[in-house]
Amino acid sequence: MTQPPRSVKAPRIRPEKTPLPRDIKVMLAAAFLIALGFGLVAPVLPQFATTFDVGATAAAVIVSIFAFMRLVFAPAGGALIGRFGERNVYVSGLLIVAVSTAACAFAQDYWQLLIFRGLGGAGSVMFTVAAMGLLIRLAPPERRGRVSGAYASAFLIGSVLGPVVGGLLAGFGLRVPFLAYAGALLVAAAVVRTMLSGEGQAATNANPAPAMTLKEALADSAYRAAVFSSFGNGWVTFGVRMATIPLFAAAVLQSKPETAAWALAIFAVGNASALTFSGRLADAWGRKPLVVPGLVITGLATAVIGLTTDLLAFLAASAVAGFGSGLLGPAQQAAVADVIGRGRSGGKVLAVFQMAADTGAIIGPIVAGLLADVLGYGWAFGITGAVLLVTAIAWLPAREPLGNKN
Repeated sequence: MTQPPRSVKAPRIRPEKTPLPRDIKVMLAAAFLIALGFGLVAPVLPQFATTFDVGATAAAVIVSIFAFMRLVFAPAGGALIGRFGERNVYVSGLLIVAVSTAACAFAQDYWQLLIFRGLGGAGSVMFTVAAMGLLIRLAPPERRGRVSGAYASAFLIGSVLGPVVGGLLAGFGLRVPFLAYAGALLVAAAVVRTMLSGEGQAATNANPAPAMTLKEALADSAYRAAVFSSFGNGWVTFGVRMATIPLFAAAVLQSKPETAAWALAIFAVGNASALTFSGRLADAWGRKPLVVPGLVITGLATAVIGLTTDLLAFLAASAVAGFGSGLLGPAQQAAVADVIGRGRSGGKVLAVFQMAADTGAIIGPIVAGLLADVLGYGWAFGITGAVLLVTAIAWLPAREPLGNKN
């Protein structure tokens, strides 16, 4: 009796080995240009503000107004996405920031600079939320972690190179980096407008689904956990890291100002090392197995920073914190994408996710500063690290969102 011929199985294509879609590469190029431009002005902005005969506090407000306007305008940005679409809002946001940044270069007094910088914050949240929406539409569901990791890497490379180039441009005058940033944003807008094919949008429009409401998203335990961890990550990574670590380096370690810059650079190195694989693992293992360890590692390393008394330990803790952040970022963003799904618009849902991070970035440095003044830096960084540990606990009962292939 002859055996029936065995069916030949088609070879399984591993998604992580296939190249990224062209539209994703366009988004990565735009992300690099945006981060590069932002890095151009970040080192010179406070110094430029003081040229209008204001003190350190007023100069700090120029920095804070950008984040404040991002927070205030986020709901409107989400509504605009629902009405006009991600790509239109993305390009419009880039153009608003480009114009406002160029206007900063020609500001004649402090109040003009404050207004122009604030307008830039409104445009910034527009393109940030729209970019997340575009990535959800364009990224294949099984590769969302890899795409999120690649996007974070492009931003990281730009943000590392930006301050170096900005410092060189500042030698030609403090207004020059603002014009260079505006130019980078115009190029990014042109790249997205002319090179993004919109195939993901067309596929979605062929069978449109109603936009996800905030109420619907909040009913999902994975989204609630992601919003909570976004708040904690904003508090620690985007808030305390930028505002309090330089003060700690000067007051406790009694080191030179460039030590803080080294700490931020070492954090970026740790972040980059994790980003080389965290996105792929998030697609293979799930989101929670990366999010929870990322929160715990970053939280513990941040708490340890407040206990360090020598430069080597300080830099080592900064590197570990960066590594934990690199584990967290792609998986957390991919989790939100899983909740929304590729076939739906989620402007308001993404806006709230972004607002959580911006709120944490505003509150975190204030709380840490108060704790440092009253109880010392050990308590300030200890409580800061505990914030991330609490958010890690919040993720434990949440569902694993990777199973959503929409």
